[in-house]
Amino acid sequence: MALRILITNDDGVDAPGIAVLQAIAAQISDDVWTVAPDSNQSGAGHRFTLRRELAIDQRADRVFAITGGSPADCVVAGMTHILGDKRADVVLSGVNAGQNLGDIIHASGTAGGAREGALQGAIAIALSQSIDFEEGHEILWENAAIHGAATVRAILAAHAGDDIYYNVNFPACPPDEVTGISVVPHQRFSRSPFGYYASHNAGKFFVAIPETPLPLTREHDFEVMRKDNAITVTPLLLQQTDMGVVERLRGKLRLT
Repeated sequence: MALRILITNDDGVDAPGIAVLQAIAAQISDDVWTVAPDSNQSGAGHRFTLRRELAIDQRADRVFAITGGSPADCVVAGMTHILGDKRADVVLSGVNAGQNLGDIIHASGTAGGAREGALQGAIAIALSQSIDFEEGHEILWENAAIHGAATVRAILAAHAGDDIYYNVNFPACPPDEVTGISVVPHQRFSRSPFGYYASHNAGKFFVAIPETPLPLTREHDFEVMRKDNAITVTPLLLQQTDMGVVERLRGKLRLT
């Protein structure tokens, strides 16, 4: 039986990366559905739109936009309504325009869409195509387009029912320079990468990533993708409780 695949993203249903992901998914299954925000939702994380009505706008056969919705909203609408009685086996989120590495994943709408997919019972993968900002802001989709299906197939073949979802980043290099797939931890930064970024308009500012906090760990996603030209795959836990700390603190916290 063919896998049923649900696609979402945070750049919006009309973003070029979602067309790349649709082409990737079509190489894996002929049962592919797209439910994505009608507008850019970058940085939305796992936000849900509560106490405000949303609308479903069918754009094409098996392609739907959620008006004002986040990636997590889209996955919920897809898995619990649009796909009917047969939920998706796989949720693919992306392909994001720009890397989602290190602690940036905590704010990523791309990662949030995949996380909700996993919470809904699917094998879920967030995919991002990196940009070499030293060369400019142009995004080249070739690595995701050429290596995406093989990467997804490799993850699906290796998945063993773990309570996880996956974060994938494609390097910004020519496709023939990709060295393979590296399974790596995500980079924990010394502090949050997000900060105040002044606007040219008086009295206004942006929340942005002014610079990457240092140092970076050579064996973690940021450096492995950038220096090794590797496709990085990071398995991320849904169970976020640190059980070691639970055991360490059990019986030690008391009201006095």
